[in-house]
Amino acid sequence: MSVLESAHATDAFDELRSNSQAIAIDSPVARTPDVSVVVPTYRRPAMLERCLASLLTQDYDPARFEIIVCDDGPDEATRASVERIAQEHCANGPRVRYVPVTATQGPAGARNAGWRLSRATSIAFTDDDTQPDARWLSAGVKALTTGAGAISGRIIVPLGERPTDYENDAAGLARSEFATANTFANRRALERIGGFDARFTSAWREDSDLQFALVEAGIPIARADDAIVLHPVRPARWGVSLAQQKKSQFDALLYKKYPLLYKRRIRRTPPLLYYAIVVALIVSFCAALGGHARAANCAAAAWLAMTTWFCVDRLSDTSRAPAHIIEMACTSVLIPFLSIYWRLYGAFKFRVFFL
Repeated sequence: MSVLESAHATDAFDELRSNSQAIAIDSPVARTPDVSVVVPTYRRPAMLERCLASLLTQDYDPARFEIIVCDDGPDEATRASVERIAQEHCANGPRVRYVPVTATQGPAGARNAGWRLSRATSIAFTDDDTQPDARWLSAGVKALTTGAGAISGRIIVPLGERPTDYENDAAGLARSEFATANTFANRRALERIGGFDARFTSAWREDSDLQFALVEAGIPIARADDAIVLHPVRPARWGVSLAQQKKSQFDALLYKKYPLLYKRRIRRTPPLLYYAIVVALIVSFCAALGGHARAANCAAAAWLAMTTWFCVDRLSDTSRAPAHIIEMACTSVLIPFLSIYWRLYGAFKFRVFFL
Protein backbone atom coordinates (compact mmCIF):
# COMPACT_ATOMS: atom_id res chain seq x y z
CA MET A 1 0.00 0.00 0.00
CA SER A 2 1.17 3.53 -0.78
CA VAL A 3 2.39 5.64 2.11
CA LEU A 4 0.59 8.55 0.53
CA GLU A 5 -2.47 9.67 2.51
CA SER A 6 -4.98 12.22 1.26
CA ALA A 7 -6.93 13.91 4.01
CA HIS A 8 -9.07 16.95 4.43
CA ALA A 9 -8.21 19.00 7.51
CA THR A 10 -11.58 18.20 9.07
CA ASP A 11 -11.08 14.43 9.12
CA ALA A 12 -7.28 14.32 9.29
CA PHE A 13 -7.06 12.49 12.59
CA ASP A 14 -9.47 9.70 11.58
CA GLU A 15 -7.53 9.07 8.38
CA LEU A 16 -4.24 9.16 10.25
CA ARG A 17 -5.40 6.36 12.55
CA SER A 18 -6.69 4.19 9.72
CA ASN A 19 -3.59 4.61 7.58
CA SER A 20 -1.25 4.02 10.50
CA GLN A 21 -2.91 0.67 11.10
CA ALA A 22 -2.53 -0.26 7.45
CA ILE A 23 1.27 0.15 7.39
CA ALA A 24 3.29 -2.92 8.31
CA ILE A 25 4.64 -2.81 11.87
CA ASP A 26 8.21 -3.53 10.75
CA SER A 27 8.18 -0.76 8.16
CA PRO A 28 10.65 2.01 8.97
CA VAL A 29 8.02 4.61 8.13
CA ALA A 30 5.45 3.10 10.51
CA ARG A 31 7.11 4.70 13.52
CA THR A 32 5.93 8.00 14.96
CA PRO A 33 8.39 10.54 13.55
CA ASP A 34 10.50 12.83 15.69
CA VAL A 35 9.71 15.75 13.41
CA SER A 36 7.27 16.57 10.64
CA VAL A 37 8.24 18.97 7.86
CA VAL A 38 5.17 20.92 6.75
CA VAL A 39 5.28 22.40 3.24
CA PRO A 40 2.32 24.48 2.00
CA THR A 41 2.04 24.70 -1.77
CA TYR A 42 -0.20 26.22 -4.40
CA ARG A 43 -0.19 24.97 -7.99
CA ARG A 44 3.52 24.96 -8.76
CA PRO A 45 4.54 21.29 -8.77
CA ALA A 46 7.89 21.82 -10.52
CA MET A 47 9.02 24.24 -7.83
CA LEU A 48 7.68 21.94 -5.13
CA GLU A 49 9.69 19.03 -6.54
CA ARG A 50 12.91 21.04 -6.17
CA CYS A 51 12.06 21.71 -2.55
CA LEU A 52 11.24 18.06 -1.88
CA ALA A 53 14.48 16.97 -3.56
CA SER A 54 16.38 19.01 -0.95
CA LEU A 55 14.28 17.66 1.89
CA LEU A 56 14.85 14.09 0.75
CA THR A 57 18.62 14.50 0.99
CA GLN A 58 18.69 15.70 4.60
CA ASP A 59 21.35 14.20 6.86
CA TYR A 60 18.58 13.30 9.34
CA ASP A 61 17.55 9.63 9.71
CA PRO A 62 14.83 9.20 7.04
CA ALA A 63 12.90 6.81 9.29
CA ARG A 64 12.58 9.52 11.94
CA PHE A 65 10.99 12.35 9.96
CA GLU A 66 8.13 12.83 7.55
CA ILE A 67 7.16 15.40 4.95
CA ILE A 68 3.59 16.68 4.84
CA VAL A 69 2.68 18.57 1.67
CA CYS A 70 -0.39 20.74 2.19
CA ASP A 71 -1.92 21.57 -1.17
CA ASP A 72 -3.81 24.86 -0.96
CA GLY A 73 -5.05 24.35 -4.56
CA PRO A 74 -5.58 21.52 -4.62
CA ASP A 75 -4.79 20.25 -8.11
CA GLU A 76 -4.08 16.91 -9.75
CA ALA A 77 -0.63 17.83 -11.04
CA THR A 78 0.60 18.46 -7.52
CA ARG A 79 -1.09 15.34 -6.19
CA ALA A 80 0.47 13.18 -8.91
CA SER A 81 3.91 14.65 -8.30
CA VAL A 82 3.77 14.06 -4.54
CA GLU A 83 2.32 10.57 -5.02
CA ARG A 84 5.18 9.58 -7.32
CA ILE A 85 7.80 10.85 -4.88
CA ALA A 86 6.04 9.11 -1.99
CA GLN A 87 6.10 5.80 -3.84
CA GLU A 88 9.80 6.15 -4.61
CA HIS A 89 10.62 6.54 -0.90
CA CYS A 90 8.02 4.25 0.65
CA ALA A 91 10.51 1.50 1.52
CA ASN A 92 13.11 3.43 3.48
CA GLY A 93 11.51 6.79 4.13
CA PRO A 94 11.05 9.55 4.77
CA ARG A 95 7.32 9.20 4.66
CA VAL A 96 5.76 11.71 2.24
CA ARG A 97 2.13 12.66 2.71
CA TYR A 98 -0.27 14.71 0.62
CA VAL A 99 -3.03 16.78 2.24
CA PRO A 100 -5.57 18.61 0.04
CA VAL A 101 -6.62 21.72 1.95
CA THR A 102 -10.15 22.88 1.13
CA ALA A 103 -11.53 24.23 4.41
CA THR A 104 -9.31 27.33 4.39
CA GLN A 105 -7.33 29.43 1.95
CA GLY A 106 -3.77 30.62 2.22
CA PRO A 107 -0.51 29.32 3.71
CA ALA A 108 -1.60 29.90 7.31
CA GLY A 109 -4.53 27.52 7.03
CA ALA A 110 -2.46 25.06 5.00
CA ARG A 111 0.24 24.94 7.68
CA ASN A 112 -2.42 24.36 10.33
CA ALA A 113 -3.73 21.38 8.39
CA GLY A 114 -0.22 19.95 8.24
CA TRP A 115 0.96 20.29 11.83
CA ARG A 116 -2.39 19.21 13.25
CA LEU A 117 -2.26 16.03 11.15
CA SER A 118 1.20 15.25 12.46
CA ARG A 119 1.91 13.19 15.59
CA ALA A 120 5.51 14.42 15.92
CA THR A 121 6.64 16.46 18.90
CA SER A 122 8.59 18.85 16.66
CA ILE A 123 7.32 20.65 13.57
CA ALA A 124 9.47 22.22 10.85
CA PHE A 125 8.00 24.76 8.44
CA THR A 126 9.36 25.74 5.06
CA ASP A 127 7.88 26.87 1.74
CA ASP A 128 7.63 25.17 -1.61
CA ASP A 129 10.01 27.68 -3.21
CA THR A 130 12.92 27.04 -0.83
CA GLN A 131 15.85 24.65 -1.01
CA PRO A 132 16.84 23.56 2.52
CA ASP A 133 20.49 22.83 3.19
CA ALA A 134 21.32 19.16 3.83
CA ARG A 135 21.92 19.93 7.53
CA TRP A 136 18.85 22.13 7.90
CA LEU A 137 16.61 19.65 9.67
CA SER A 138 19.20 18.29 12.08
CA ALA A 139 20.34 21.81 12.99
CA GLY A 140 16.80 23.04 13.63
CA VAL A 141 15.75 20.02 15.69
CA LYS A 142 18.95 20.25 17.74
CA ALA A 143 18.23 23.91 18.48
CA LEU A 144 14.77 23.00 19.79
CA THR A 145 16.35 20.78 22.46
CA THR A 146 17.81 23.87 24.18
CA GLY A 147 14.43 24.66 25.69
CA ALA A 148 13.05 27.15 23.17
CA GLY A 149 9.47 26.76 22.00
CA ALA A 150 10.32 27.91 18.49
CA ILE A 151 13.42 28.37 16.35
CA SER A 152 14.06 30.85 13.58
CA GLY A 153 16.60 29.68 10.99
CA ARG A 154 18.65 31.59 8.43
CA ILE A 155 17.30 32.38 4.97
CA ILE A 156 19.66 33.12 2.09
CA VAL A 157 18.22 34.99 -0.89
CA PRO A 158 20.70 35.02 -3.80
CA LEU A 159 20.68 38.30 -5.73
CA GLY A 160 22.60 39.73 -8.62
CA GLU A 161 24.59 42.95 -8.43
CA ARG A 162 21.61 44.99 -9.58
CA PRO A 163 18.40 43.18 -8.59
CA THR A 164 14.96 44.29 -9.67
CA ASP A 165 12.68 46.07 -7.22
CA TYR A 166 10.74 42.83 -6.74
CA GLU A 167 13.90 40.85 -6.08
CA ASN A 168 15.14 43.49 -3.67
CA ASP A 169 11.84 43.33 -1.80
CA ALA A 170 11.96 39.52 -1.64
CA ALA A 171 15.45 39.74 -0.17
CA GLY A 172 13.86 41.17 2.95
CA LEU A 173 13.31 37.57 4.00
CA ALA A 174 17.04 37.28 4.64
CA ARG A 175 16.79 40.13 7.16
CA SER A 176 13.60 39.03 8.89
CA GLU A 177 13.84 37.90 12.49
CA PHE A 178 11.11 35.27 12.12
CA ALA A 179 9.82 33.86 8.82
CA THR A 180 7.91 30.62 8.31
CA ALA A 181 10.03 29.81 5.26
CA ASN A 182 12.46 28.55 7.93
CA THR A 183 10.87 27.96 11.33
CA PHE A 184 10.82 25.10 13.82
CA ALA A 185 8.31 24.82 16.64
CA ASN A 186 7.54 22.57 19.55
CA ARG A 187 4.14 20.96 19.09
CA ARG A 188 3.08 21.95 22.61
CA ALA A 189 3.88 25.58 21.83
CA LEU A 190 1.70 25.47 18.70
CA GLU A 191 -1.14 23.87 20.62
CA ARG A 192 -0.87 26.48 23.36
CA ILE A 193 -1.28 29.43 20.98
CA GLY A 194 -3.67 27.67 18.60
CA GLY A 195 -1.33 27.61 15.62
CA PHE A 196 -1.69 30.05 12.75
CA ASP A 197 -4.54 32.50 12.32
CA ALA A 198 -6.26 31.35 9.12
CA ARG A 199 -7.63 34.86 8.53
CA PHE A 200 -4.25 35.68 7.03
CA THR A 201 -5.18 34.31 3.61
CA SER A 202 -2.08 35.60 1.80
CA ALA A 203 1.59 34.95 2.39
CA TRP A 204 1.93 38.14 4.41
CA ARG A 205 2.18 38.79 8.16
CA GLU A 206 1.05 35.28 9.10
CA ASP A 207 4.57 34.55 10.30
CA SER A 208 4.72 37.76 12.35
CA ASP A 209 1.34 36.83 13.80
CA LEU A 210 2.72 33.47 14.94
CA GLN A 211 5.83 35.16 16.34
CA PHE A 212 3.79 37.72 18.28
CA ALA A 213 1.50 35.00 19.66
CA LEU A 214 4.54 33.12 20.95
CA VAL A 215 5.99 36.29 22.47
CA GLU A 216 2.75 37.20 24.24
CA ALA A 217 2.42 33.66 25.57
CA GLY A 218 5.93 33.90 27.04
CA ILE A 219 7.22 31.10 24.84
CA PRO A 220 10.95 31.59 24.12
CA ILE A 221 12.14 31.90 20.52
CA ALA A 222 15.76 31.13 19.68
CA ARG A 223 17.91 31.62 16.61
CA ALA A 224 19.70 28.85 14.69
CA ASP A 225 21.91 30.36 11.99
CA ASP A 226 23.20 26.92 11.02
CA ALA A 227 19.67 25.87 9.99
CA ILE A 228 19.81 27.30 6.47
CA VAL A 229 17.40 27.42 3.55
CA LEU A 230 18.12 28.91 0.15
CA HIS A 231 15.23 31.02 -1.11
CA PRO A 232 15.71 31.85 -4.81
CA VAL A 233 13.49 34.65 -6.08
CA ARG A 234 10.98 33.17 -8.49
CA PRO A 235 10.18 35.01 -11.75
CA ALA A 236 7.52 37.69 -11.48
CA ARG A 237 5.20 39.24 -14.04
CA TRP A 238 5.40 42.89 -15.04
CA GLY A 239 3.88 45.20 -12.42
CA VAL A 240 3.85 42.56 -9.68
CA SER A 241 4.28 45.29 -7.05
CA LEU A 242 0.75 46.52 -7.80
CA ALA A 243 -0.83 43.18 -6.93
CA GLN A 244 1.28 42.96 -3.78
CA GLN A 245 -0.41 46.04 -2.33
CA LYS A 246 -3.46 43.91 -1.59
CA LYS A 247 -1.47 42.32 1.22
CA SER A 248 -1.54 45.62 3.11
CA GLN A 249 -4.96 44.73 4.49
CA PHE A 250 -3.33 42.13 6.73
CA ASP A 251 -1.23 44.80 8.40
CA ALA A 252 -4.51 46.01 9.88
CA LEU A 253 -5.32 42.55 11.27
CA LEU A 254 -1.87 42.18 12.80
CA TYR A 255 -2.12 45.66 14.32
CA LYS A 256 -5.54 44.89 15.78
CA LYS A 257 -4.23 41.77 17.51
CA TYR A 258 -0.86 43.10 18.68
CA PRO A 259 -0.77 46.93 18.51
CA LEU A 260 2.31 47.40 20.70
CA LEU A 261 4.35 44.66 19.06
CA TYR A 262 3.31 45.92 15.63
CA LYS A 263 4.57 49.43 16.43
CA ARG A 264 7.84 48.10 17.85
CA ARG A 265 8.64 45.43 15.28
CA ILE A 266 6.82 46.40 12.06
CA ARG A 267 6.09 50.09 11.63
CA ARG A 268 6.18 53.00 14.07
CA THR A 269 4.15 55.40 11.92
CA PRO A 270 1.80 55.16 8.92
CA PRO A 271 3.36 55.46 5.43
CA LEU A 272 3.26 59.26 5.50
CA LEU A 273 4.70 59.66 2.00
CA TYR A 274 1.86 57.61 0.52
CA TYR A 275 -0.76 59.69 2.31
CA ALA A 276 0.94 62.92 1.25
CA ILE A 277 0.98 61.81 -2.39
CA VAL A 278 -2.70 60.88 -2.30
CA VAL A 279 -3.71 64.11 -0.55
CA ALA A 280 -1.69 66.26 -2.96
CA LEU A 281 -3.43 64.80 -6.01
CA ILE A 282 -6.88 65.08 -4.42
CA VAL A 283 -6.22 68.74 -3.53
CA SER A 284 -5.03 69.41 -7.07
CA PHE A 285 -8.22 67.99 -8.60
CA CYS A 286 -10.49 69.74 -6.13
CA ALA A 287 -8.72 73.07 -6.63
CA ALA A 288 -8.94 72.69 -10.40
CA LEU A 289 -12.67 71.96 -10.20
CA GLY A 290 -13.14 75.01 -7.99
CA GLY A 291 -11.35 77.26 -10.45
CA HIS A 292 -8.26 77.80 -8.27
CA ALA A 293 -5.61 77.26 -10.92
CA ARG A 294 -2.63 78.38 -8.84
CA ALA A 295 -3.49 76.09 -5.93
CA ALA A 296 -4.14 73.23 -8.34
CA ASN A 297 -0.78 73.70 -10.01
CA CYS A 298 1.07 73.88 -6.68
CA ALA A 299 -0.59 70.69 -5.44
CA ALA A 300 0.10 68.95 -8.75
CA ALA A 301 3.74 69.99 -8.57
CA ALA A 302 3.97 68.61 -5.03
CA TRP A 303 2.40 65.33 -6.18
CA LEU A 304 4.83 65.07 -9.10
CA ALA A 305 7.85 65.85 -6.91
CA MET A 306 6.93 63.27 -4.27
CA THR A 307 6.07 60.61 -6.86
CA THR A 308 9.36 61.24 -8.67
CA TRP A 309 11.28 60.98 -5.42
CA PHE A 310 9.49 57.69 -4.64
CA CYS A 311 10.41 56.28 -8.05
CA VAL A 312 14.03 57.40 -7.83
CA ASP A 313 14.32 55.91 -4.35
CA ARG A 314 13.07 52.55 -5.65
CA LEU A 315 15.67 52.68 -8.41
CA SER A 316 18.55 53.75 -6.18
CA ASP A 317 19.92 50.24 -5.64
CA THR A 318 18.02 48.23 -8.23
CA SER A 319 18.28 47.39 -11.92
CA ARG A 320 18.73 50.20 -14.44
CA ALA A 321 17.46 48.16 -17.36
CA PRO A 322 15.14 50.33 -19.50
CA ALA A 323 12.18 47.97 -19.05
CA HIS A 324 12.65 48.01 -15.29
CA ILE A 325 12.88 51.81 -15.19
CA ILE A 326 9.62 52.09 -17.14
CA GLU A 327 7.98 49.59 -14.78
CA MET A 328 9.14 51.59 -11.74
CA ALA A 329 7.85 54.84 -13.21
CA CYS A 330 4.42 53.40 -13.97
CA THR A 331 3.96 51.51 -10.73
CA SER A 332 5.26 54.37 -8.57
CA VAL A 333 2.29 56.44 -9.73
CA LEU A 334 -0.22 53.80 -8.62
CA ILE A 335 1.32 52.15 -5.55
CA PRO A 336 0.50 54.90 -3.00
CA PHE A 337 -3.18 54.85 -3.96
CA LEU A 338 -3.45 51.07 -3.97
CA SER A 339 -1.57 50.74 -0.69
CA ILE A 340 -3.80 53.28 1.09
CA TYR A 341 -6.92 51.69 -0.36
CA TRP A 342 -6.01 48.24 0.91
CA ARG A 343 -4.91 49.55 4.31
CA LEU A 344 -8.27 51.28 4.76
CA TYR A 345 -10.04 48.21 3.39
CA GLY A 346 -8.30 46.10 6.05
CA ALA A 347 -9.22 48.62 8.76
CA PHE A 348 -12.88 48.35 7.73
CA LYS A 349 -12.82 44.57 7.26
CA PHE A 350 -11.18 43.85 10.61
CA ARG A 351 -12.88 46.74 12.44
CA VAL A 352 -9.82 48.54 13.70
CA PHE A 353 -8.65 52.15 13.50
CA PHE A 354 -5.61 51.73 11.30
CA LEU A 355 -3.86 54.24 9.10
